[in-house]
Amino acid sequence: MAVSDGKAGLTYRAAGVDIDAGEEVVRRIKPAVARTTRPEVLGGLGGFGALFALGQRYADPVLVSGTDGVGTKLKLAQQWARHDTIGIDLVGMCVNDVLVQGAEPLFFLDYFATGKLDIEITVAVIEGIARGCELAGCALVGGETAEMPDMYPPGEYDLAGFCVGAVERAALLDGSRVRAGDRILGLVSSGPHANGYSLIRRILANSGLAPDTALGHGTLADALLAPTRIYVRPVLALLAQTRVAALAHITGGGLTENIIRVIPEGLAITLDASAWPQQPVFDWLRREGPVADAEMWRTFNCGIGFCLIVAPDDVADVGRVLLDHGIDVHEIGAVRTDTGGARVTIG
Repeated sequence: MAVSDGKAGLTYRAAGVDIDAGEEVVRRIKPAVARTTRPEVLGGLGGFGALFALGQRYADPVLVSGTDGVGTKLKLAQQWARHDTIGIDLVGMCVNDVLVQGAEPLFFLDYFATGKLDIEITVAVIEGIARGCELAGCALVGGETAEMPDMYPPGEYDLAGFCVGAVERAALLDGSRVRAGDRILGLVSSGPHANGYSLIRRILANSGLAPDTALGHGTLADALLAPTRIYVRPVLALLAQTRVAALAHITGGGLTENIIRVIPEGLAITLDASAWPQQPVFDWLRREGPVADAEMWRTFNCGIGFCLIVAPDDVADVGRVLLDHGIDVHEIGAVRTDTGGARVTIG
């Protein structure tokens, strides 16, 4: 027999966690999540684990996984109350990485953590994640919304993303096909994407400029919060039609450190900095910092978000396919024999 002492019991809500708010978020995001579904997805949201059937599409599949966040770009999104596109950044940073191995991103999961759940903000962020998954053609199969009192200051949240893709073993891109004389093609970025924002925020704070300051064809906020370009659909279409030796996603480390990651020992690269037009946001960062050229190259994508390494005879075909998919492409450099000097030269 239960005995009551007359005192009201504590509740999870009183401790700072609102289960009802979490359930409302799930209800609100279901239509956006449904738009990302693929035939291989089994079941819907709400299970303990997401189910995805590879089926018979692949003869000898290799699974490729990736995880990432969006760094301190989150600080600007929260500071300027622009929550609807930061989820696209989250997806882009993960699926573009998986794409480098030639893999098709299949499904995505997210982790959203905050001190106190704000339904409107949370729904906006997750709908952005769903939009990113639509752009990449992968399914948003699940995630975790964690409300953790005292872990985050009011109004702040954190994000992490997880992606799994697949590629036929015979089609796996690992850099082994790269040869001296191959050309490096750069696909234009939408801006800084989600890298270098600790430096960007320092420059912004020192400048004292407001987010609505005019820059290029928009504002400073438009330029700095432009979502990461997702290259999956055009690059997968390209891989189905033409030959590519290697791919590189230009993230943290910029042009200096990312392309060389897929170049075999014994080879080096030379990049031509005049081969593509500079976007106003990078001119602004270089000038306002001021930031030296070498630091720009190793911190930002400087207008090139993704690179392809192809044989000289394939350059024209590759460019034609990418332009058909609305992607501007520039020949930005070449692979050369490593003669013992710097493996990356930018001139």
